[in-house]
Amino acid sequence: MKEQKNSFSSRLGFILAAAGSAVGLGNIWRFPYLAAKYGGGTFLLVYLILAVTFGFSLMLTEIAIGRKTGRSPLSAFTSLNKKFSFLGILCSIVPVVIFPYYCVIGGWVIKYFFVYATGRGAQAVEDTFFTGFISGAAEPLFWLFLFIAGTALIVMLGVQKGIENASKVLMPILVILSVGIAAYVVTRPGALEGLIYYIKPDLSGFSANCVLAAMGQLFYSMSLAMGIMITYGSYMPKTENIEASVRSIELFDTGIAFISGMIIVPSVFIFSGGDESVLSSGPSLMFITLPKVFGSMRAGGLLGVVFFVLVLFAALTSAISLMETVVSIVQEKCGLKRRIACILVFAYALLMAVPSSLGFGVLSWVAPLGLSILDFFDFISNSVLMPLVALFTCIFVGYVIKPKTVADEVKVSAPFRSEKLYTLLIKYIAPVLILLILISSVANTFGWISL
Repeated sequence: MKEQKNSFSSRLGFILAAAGSAVGLGNIWRFPYLAAKYGGGTFLLVYLILAVTFGFSLMLTEIAIGRKTGRSPLSAFTSLNKKFSFLGILCSIVPVVIFPYYCVIGGWVIKYFFVYATGRGAQAVEDTFFTGFISGAAEPLFWLFLFIAGTALIVMLGVQKGIENASKVLMPILVILSVGIAAYVVTRPGALEGLIYYIKPDLSGFSANCVLAAMGQLFYSMSLAMGIMITYGSYMPKTENIEASVRSIELFDTGIAFISGMIIVPSVFIFSGGDESVLSSGPSLMFITLPKVFGSMRAGGLLGVVFFVLVLFAALTSAISLMETVVSIVQEKCGLKRRIACILVFAYALLMAVPSSLGFGVLSWVAPLGLSILDFFDFISNSVLMPLVALFTCIFVGYVIKPKTVADEVKVSAPFRSEKLYTLLIKYIAPVLILLILISSVANTFGWISL
């Protein structure tokens, strides 16, 4: 027997939950790095323009489809056109692939928080600390289990009692922590140079690669083509304004990403004396470079605790949305109660996450396409599946069910002020941009181009 469909109790609850999904680990390490690499303020301007056009059209599409159908990603497309049932399957695969390996990284974040919270931040500064930790077996799996269990507990409580209530607590704290850490960092001696480098436009950094990098970051940052916004949209009351909600989510997401840059770029400049190459260390920026930065600063231990609380909250809100999407699919497909579906998804995620965790140690010899197991799953989901889902979604809306179907759903609760722009974007501009993202992401992974 199927449970009655849950829904968010308010527009604020929906916005905070959706924004929590969008604000993830990529906002905190990847956005600052790309902004610093591609001309600071120039990248920020390009990203902002794309957010209010390209990103807006894709997010609005997914939320409207979710609310119109009231279904999970698996059957939402089928209910609108049976010939596109494959798109529902493709869309559902994305969170199923991402959630397990994302939890591995979430476990790493808990480990670093624990290290700083117990006053052992000096250990994290050691060159071999991170690689020594992730190449282990038992300890990374312990923190992985803890992260998945915490995520599952919140999801098990339901949409309102679990996801919405958690988002109402986590998101405001996340904002306060971000602003507080940024305020502390930018007032440190030597931080001004890094802040100027971060926000001052440098037109020499503008290029086709800059636009592609901004599109790629926006695409992943806003939780697009993962089925998440369709799932959350299915919980959205018909009385809520979709267009205004999407604008609010974008504001949260972009704001946190921008503030993260104000934390990381000046911090690295203080530590490195302005060496820009330090910023290009990718994901290791968070786990290797930043601990060294904190170790060189007065009150760095306390700053490390607060920073990794911030990162943990960002990781947790995104993991909640990924798990909720998979749970909604299992519930709908199998007719199970939420608690049983959560237990099954928890067990699946733990089982599938183990190889990704051990891929840096005992399973390091397993290297599909020359990548670690975690990086392989990341490549399949982020570089291949997500762009394909988004591309087919644009084709589906633009040329099969027509943009009017989405526009009519938006207008159920309020006038659709950007309808003409939306139609232009979803039919002609977004498909081209997504195709470019697909090509550039694959080419970048194999080293054919550098982003």
